[in-house]
Amino acid sequence: MTEVLQKSIPYDVSITVDLPGILPLSVDGWLIQDEVFAAQMAERDRLIFETPNLVFADAGASALAKQDVLDAVIEVVRNRTGYKIYLDRIQRPDGVEVTLSGDPLLTAARLVQEDLCIHEKVGDEHVLTAAVLCFPASWTLEEKIGKPLSAVHGRVKEYDDGIAKRVQRLFDGIKVGRPMWRFNVLQYVRPDLFQPRRESDARDSDEDYGSGDYTRSEHQALVRMNKSGAVVFAIHTFITARA
Repeated sequence: MTEVLQKSIPYDVSITVDLPGILPLSVDGWLIQDEVFAAQMAERDRLIFETPNLVFADAGASALAKQDVLDAVIEVVRNRTGYKIYLDRIQRPDGVEVTLSGDPLLTAARLVQEDLCIHEKVGDEHVLTAAVLCFPASWTLEEKIGKPLSAVHGRVKEYDDGIAKRVQRLFDGIKVGRPMWRFNVLQYVRPDLFQPRRESDARDSDEDYGSGDYTRSEHQALVRMNKSGAVVFAIHTFITARA
């Protein structure tokens, strides 16, 4: 698995910020292409093709929202070295061709290293309506899909009612063309990208946060889609080995 590890994390993970810890981001900065692109994309493809029920879920996301995500991804990658865009397919920098037919969200997730989670406003809250989550950090899509933000983060110790309201206001305030981002930092024993965990699973000592030789950080971007108004939560996973 060493080929999927980055040599470094491109931001200072020693900085401690209070939740939600959001910062402004450049227009195309929500999609990151790094030195392990080929290896991570190969693992993404493997998971999508071999275990689609574990990494893809749709709880009634609008067709417009999913197409919005694909259009936004294409708009960014068309200006990046290594991508070749044709009428019916896109060739990635690793040479793999991705057809543009099929589910737009799945197609988008096969073009970039990020996991892509769609949140759409239902009533007073944003709901996780569809997602491709190939690299979960101790959670499962099955238990979160179709739930509002407050329920998605319900078991996070620091996520109290006050934080929940602030995060919902944050989602409401995201503007088109003005993405935001935050990061987390976790320690793991294993460098695996796919590390799901159900809420009822015991916290084994070899996977507790704060232990292990691998530092895992998620660059988490929030991006408002242009036509549908949906908010995409894009997660880029960095994993480095301790020296």
